[in-house]
Amino acid sequence: MRRLYQKIYLTMIGALVLLVLVAGAIWRFGPAGPPVGQAFELAGELAAVALPPADSSRESQQAAVEELGRRLRLDIALYDPARRRIAAVGGPLPPPDSSRDNGFIYGPGGPAWMIRLPDERWLVARPPPRHRSPVLALMAALALIAVVVAVAAFPVVRGLTRRLETLQAGVETLGAGHLAARVPVEGKDEVARLASSFNRAAARIEELVGAHRLLLANASHELRTPLARIRLGVELMKTRSDPRHSVDIERDIAELDGLIDEILLASRLDAIATPPASEEVDLLALAAEECARYDCTLDGTPVTLAGDPRLLRRMIRNLLENAERHGAPPVQVVLGTEAGRAVLTVADAGPGVPEAQREQVFTPFFRLAGDSRGAGLGLSLVRQIARLHGGDVTVAPRPDAPSCFRVELPLVRA
Repeated sequence: MRRLYQKIYLTMIGALVLLVLVAGAIWRFGPAGPPVGQAFELAGELAAVALPPADSSRESQQAAVEELGRRLRLDIALYDPARRRIAAVGGPLPPPDSSRDNGFIYGPGGPAWMIRLPDERWLVARPPPRHRSPVLALMAALALIAVVVAVAAFPVVRGLTRRLETLQAGVETLGAGHLAARVPVEGKDEVARLASSFNRAAARIEELVGAHRLLLANASHELRTPLARIRLGVELMKTRSDPRHSVDIERDIAELDGLIDEILLASRLDAIATPPASEEVDLLALAAEECARYDCTLDGTPVTLAGDPRLLRRMIRNLLENAERHGAPPVQVVLGTEAGRAVLTVADAGPGVPEAQREQVFTPFFRLAGDSRGAGLGLSLVRQIARLHGGDVTVAPRPDAPSCFRVELPLVRA
């Protein structure tokens, strides 16, 4: 298959060649305009004055044609009304065309001028070979222009298609599994914007695949602990029946079920760009319902959001569970508005998150130093849910609460 730059370049060359041919055809076969016709009529009047009358002898007409040819340096032939040659000088000339009075005629020796004299005789003339034909001069000029355009256009066309070939190679490299593949962004045209879009898409794909790999690796590690405890409990129950073993197994199963639920929810949130359900939600009411299940205080004003109530409830629950597991009482929840956005803060009396790790705590299964339980997927899901609703969550410690998480979400516009 012919390469793209060859197609573009050959199309351009073909257009230039067609331009040359059409211009030559119009020059040759197109109708003469009024100024050209008037010039032929004037030439005919002058030739009639210079030539002897039609009833003169052939010798006198031959002498007059020779004198005229010598003065004008032309090949000339004189024909009678029946198009029989009377006199001639110079090279052979084609007979006149009786369908027209004046104009160009063409023969083996090239184009010639044909003029009908007032006395019905015909005069045919042609410049000698040293004088170039205007048709050939025009076509030569157009051909020269075509060559110049072709030479100048080649590097432009080749440069454009070379960038497309580089982009194609990047796509093939990415498709082969090399997720770090990127292409250089050259210029500021559509191809450059396409390369930028490809790089952003490739970075996003690499980020998602990396996150899924990390999630899978951490999840497999986290799942081993409750499974091992369940296996141990089952073995102990085989040797001796103890109600405590049943309670431990039930607790481990509940932990395992919760972890699997979080993993599935994280995977679903990665695959969607908008909340699966959207309706007006009273965030204060949701926070009150969740706070009733924990030892915390709630303060704030009613705030209405557009979003998925189940996901927003899960976001608040995860923040409260995080404060209960990794913080210290009292836990305070405050809801309000700032700069047209809803602001939810969950603070406790714990030591808080070190400044260098305030972004890392939102990574799945991240563990702070000295924390054997880890954060699991709780805070990671909080950030996913907040961003899915057009907001975000950050670690925002206050002087009175070193451990504080702040969620900002857009309000419903009236």
